[in-house]
Amino acid sequence: MIRIGIAGYGNIGRGVEKAVAANPDMTLTLLLTRRDPASLHPATPGVEVRSMDEAAACKDKVDVLILCGGSATDLPVQGPAMASLFHTVDSFDNHSIIPQYLASMDGAAKKGGKLSLISVGWDPGLFSTLRVLSGAALPNGADYTFWGTGVSQGHSDAIRRVPGVAAGIQYTVPIDSAMEAVRSGGQPAFTAREKHKRVCYVVAEEDADQEAIRHAIVTMPAYFADYDTEVHFITRDELSKNHAKMPHGGFVFRSGSTGENKHLIEFSLKLESNPEFTGSVLAAGARAVYRMAQSGRTGAMTFIDVPPVLLHPLDREQVIASLV
Repeated sequence: MIRIGIAGYGNIGRGVEKAVAANPDMTLTLLLTRRDPASLHPATPGVEVRSMDEAAACKDKVDVLILCGGSATDLPVQGPAMASLFHTVDSFDNHSIIPQYLASMDGAAKKGGKLSLISVGWDPGLFSTLRVLSGAALPNGADYTFWGTGVSQGHSDAIRRVPGVAAGIQYTVPIDSAMEAVRSGGQPAFTAREKHKRVCYVVAEEDADQEAIRHAIVTMPAYFADYDTEVHFITRDELSKNHAKMPHGGFVFRSGSTGENKHLIEFSLKLESNPEFTGSVLAAGARAVYRMAQSGRTGAMTFIDVPPVLLHPLDREQVIASLV
């Protein structure tokens, strides 16, 4: 049994907990939290709940620690700190600075003799691998990725960190005309603004400056500044009633040619629960980390560096016999 620990018990953490329960080769043994450990009541019977500050004392209790903090402010600090103590997996999703985060995690993991797998989920993660495979099959072409309509965990976390925001959620919405332009077989050039828009629903703290909140969101680098962004202020009751579910989805296209013939590769997914699906991919990543760590692998890697067979619960011979 692979002993799994979870650092952070928010939406992603609870999704990981469900995924671990669904995998017969895994067991949840540890939950690390920044909250009062006594205030948490995980669904898994018997799991030990400890303060994040006690992580160093818990490093022998788990085989792989899955980091479930947000990409905006949590993982840049927590990631390297935990990578020096544990084999880790995380879902860092700020695409533009993944190389810098990878370098930081690589140094920390090698220092501790550990292995870290970063940016695991459906994008980055599964979609990253699909882009690599599509580009390998059609080297003469162009890649296109569209997200949504759905809730982005990382972007929602980012708006909740804005001063004056009590709660909030963000939807990524693809622009239909852009997708149809790709499906038509062309290779159009888009700016980020031409492919997606972002819609935020925010519960402001009492007496907060709503205009200051709106400005902070729409000008936020790497998250909202490059998109047409709507900010709607609503009540907490409206948030609970109308935005409790966290659906998402997306499309990966590769439009290319071989000689005179044109080809279009399209992958898509539709998710009823973004955090639960992300948690399931994180659990698969933890299995791969556990297997690679047994051979002495250290440092940090991304999802595209992982042989797919190591992610699957079946062993290599079974995968070849049933899936190849």
